[in-house]
Amino acid sequence: MRIDILTVLPEMIDGMLHCSILQRARDKGLAEIHLHNLRDYTTNKWRRVDDYPFGGEAGMVIQIEPVDRALSALKAERKYDEIIYTSPDGEKFSQPMANSLSMLKNIVILCGHYKGIDYRIREHLITKEISVGDYVLTGGELAAAVIADATVRLIPGVIGDEQSALSDSFQDGLLAPPVYTRPAEYKGWKVPEVLLSGHEKKISEWRLQQAQERTERLRPELLD
Repeated sequence: MRIDILTVLPEMIDGMLHCSILQRARDKGLAEIHLHNLRDYTTNKWRRVDDYPFGGEAGMVIQIEPVDRALSALKAERKYDEIIYTSPDGEKFSQPMANSLSMLKNIVILCGHYKGIDYRIREHLITKEISVGDYVLTGGELAAAVIADATVRLIPGVIGDEQSALSDSFQDGLLAPPVYTRPAEYKGWKVPEVLLSGHEKKISEWRLQQAQERTERLRPELLD
């Protein structure tokens, strides 16, 4: 899988892409993640990619020309399955969406910034808009990192124990059950006996019951 991220602040997320699961995926040759500075695609001699909005609203807006030039350069080299824009008013990012994206070959993520982007970009160049939550970030770089991390970790072979990813919260529409490790007792706080029993069927039943109970208590809307 290849992910190309277009941003005005590549240094904001560069470090995140070179550690943990994302770096492991790159080392294994299972994922490529490339950062592209939008300022490299502007014709402005001061490398500006933003300008004042028509109509006099406060804030600055990313111009269409550098975005179009960047996307044109990328699309000249390969076909992209999705061109994503990170936006507070996009479709809410979810585990099923991460699952779907992980099966694609090439995607672009355009990081929103400033007041936003020229709306013509969204009308003519973007194929999917994604929000990571109902709040506003300084820029879409953190959202792009979230999308990349959640997606890449699902690619077969990235995580050593693939069953671990399949048992994550939201994979089956439920929150994950509680997990415990050694010691079995600490300060009088004990691990549930069923987990020490070695009885696989009873353990599975307990985990499902706990997942259902926690989901009903903490995130009841998921059960709808």
